[in-house]
Amino acid sequence: MSVPTSFREYRTQGDGHQNLKLQSVTLSKPKATEVTIKIHAVSLQFRDLMVSKGIYPQQKRDIVPCSDGAGEIVALGQEVKGWKVGDRVCPNFALDHIHGDVTEDIKFTGLGGHIDGVLQEYINVPVYSLVRIPEHLSYEEGSTLPCAALTAYSACLGPVPLKGGDYVLVLGTGGVSIFGAQLALASGATVIVTSSSDEKLQVVKKLGVQHIINYKKNVKWDEEVLNITGGRGVDHIIEVGGPNTILKCVNAVRYAGWIHIIGFVSGGDNGIPIGLAIAKAINFRGILIGSVKQFEDMNRLLTAREIRPVINKVFPFEDATEAYAYLESQKHVGKVVIKLA
Repeated sequence: MSVPTSFREYRTQGDGHQNLKLQSVTLSKPKATEVTIKIHAVSLQFRDLMVSKGIYPQQKRDIVPCSDGAGEIVALGQEVKGWKVGDRVCPNFALDHIHGDVTEDIKFTGLGGHIDGVLQEYINVPVYSLVRIPEHLSYEEGSTLPCAALTAYSACLGPVPLKGGDYVLVLGTGGVSIFGAQLALASGATVIVTSSSDEKLQVVKKLGVQHIINYKKNVKWDEEVLNITGGRGVDHIIEVGGPNTILKCVNAVRYAGWIHIIGFVSGGDNGIPIGLAIAKAINFRGILIGSVKQFEDMNRLLTAREIRPVINKVFPFEDATEAYAYLESQKHVGKVVIKLA
């Protein structure tokens, strides 16, 4: 397979997605333990919007954005074994997170925030960061896995995995939320999803979600969750709202239940109510994606259950700024993808 000497990449200076710069650069050969990946597709996260605005914590300035890409190996370093040209792969979100708990050093290998990411036609990455794309998924579908899917998997199947018969509350219908619903359903849980849009709720209903709540029409949605669970509360909550939703989540979770804190898209300034947290013995768990090992475990579940990511819209590489704008509009259900090849 021929490999070009130059390729195109986007860069951001943290001055807004509308100012993403597309430029041509020279492609270097992979180091001894690296591979060169031709990126076929990239999916966007809320994090990418933060990086584009320069507000992601400790982010690198002048960076190739985006963490989630899928492609094929086109070149191998001289010491690489177990992989071949043509293999379909994703690099892990944090390149050095192989197994076990995240550390600060590992965190700073996060693609598209602390080091150059995947919004480029080719990238060299260490071979130990690679995960094979499940055979039943396309490149576009594979690109949604490293952040959104693995975050949801880490929540649903972490230290205390959910089990059949559990109740799982999922806030919203973005990428992590939809994956959370799919993985919970695949594991035998009863799922409750909230959204401000009846149209979006009908989409999740078609996935098999048993209970839906429009939180704009029912502002006491936490009480509705308690009604659905017979007053007991849910076992797990996929909490992407943050300060403005945390108090209702505390009310909706069962005694000794789990609130998996993933995002803060709703804004606000409420903190965790310490008294209630103690009184209900609630487990609050912050989640920072996952490891290569967890990624591989997740892919086995995706393959066994033939789970397919929900992709809302695909944009061409040249229209990356429009893809960012669409993500920011929050019109999507599931994932927004940029197609490169």
